[in-house]
Amino acid sequence: MSDIKISIIMPVYKVEDYVGKAIESIQAQTFSDWEFLIVDDGTPDKSGKICDEYAKNDSRITVFHTENGGAPAARNLAIEKAKGKYFYFMDSDDWAEPTMLEDMYNLAERDNAQLVVAGYFIDTYYSDTEYRTDNQLAESAIYKNADEFRQNAHTLFDKNLLYTPWNKLYRADYIIQNNIRYSKTLWDDFPFNLDVVRDIERVSVTDKQYYHFIRKRAESETAAYRPNMYEKREEEHGWMEALYKHWGIENADAQEFVARRYIERFIGCVENLTNPKCQLKTKEKRAEIKKMLNNPRVKRSLKAAKPRSSYMKIMLIPIKMNNVTLTLLEGKAISFVKCRSTKLFAKLKAGR
Repeated sequence: MSDIKISIIMPVYKVEDYVGKAIESIQAQTFSDWEFLIVDDGTPDKSGKICDEYAKNDSRITVFHTENGGAPAARNLAIEKAKGKYFYFMDSDDWAEPTMLEDMYNLAERDNAQLVVAGYFIDTYYSDTEYRTDNQLAESAIYKNADEFRQNAHTLFDKNLLYTPWNKLYRADYIIQNNIRYSKTLWDDFPFNLDVVRDIERVSVTDKQYYHFIRKRAESETAAYRPNMYEKREEEHGWMEALYKHWGIENADAQEFVARRYIERFIGCVENLTNPKCQLKTKEKRAEIKKMLNNPRVKRSLKAAKPRSSYMKIMLIPIKMNNVTLTLLEGKAISFVKCRSTKLFAKLKAGR
């Protein structure tokens, strides 16, 4: 433990059927100079005990047992305990390919990178054996200064490579010196990574894919109804606008991406209102959609956004018409597909 290169950080909560595979995928890495800091976030199931069993047989694994405080607090606790030159953040219900840490570490060292970004797989399971894999990746690149990265960041955002922590290797001293931590908020990955890239200078991108993000569990955060989703998305859009203002980037491609990102998530907020778990009455849903459609950001985004698929162009028609009834019906149609056919929904979402 005297020569720790990478500190792997993983919060654990109600994942007893998955956490073993996550841990074993780290133990199977071709790179071995790591410590694995697992934080049992007050889980009520057997996840914490399962982690303890692995720790008994591998001195590189340390398990912390805490009261439930959420994944951000769990990750922040591990950051304070970590000793590695680099940080790697993993989710406890996913798994990684064996060469991930070695390849990312070598890139970081070769390029003196503060951040390494890799591709990943989205494995959407329809049953225990049947699943669809979508590939998220970008061309390999080396950004040697802040301006190079900022001019091209929209391409990485657009490929969903800058939002999540588990497809990245972070230089630990950069995180510590800039006092970057996870915020206690819904979807905490995004603000953390915005803080990371805000003043980043040296970034390496690889076109290789390593991490398997699993969409399977019915209780997954990504599948839940969120009463405050629209307000949260509005807040996030403000963060994105603030980032580009800080960067001073005003090129047309970046502006188009930000607009398209907003309107795609706007449709998701409409679907959230028509989710079967939403308890609002129809009158209340209509009033909420009317308020959303009249947001000035909608008109601005529709003007700048250039949808990439016929599917998205069709989805935007009721919104361009500012028609509450058609927008509500569209949300219901999306909810129907989402609930009845995971396979079709995954295909449409991937092709948007």
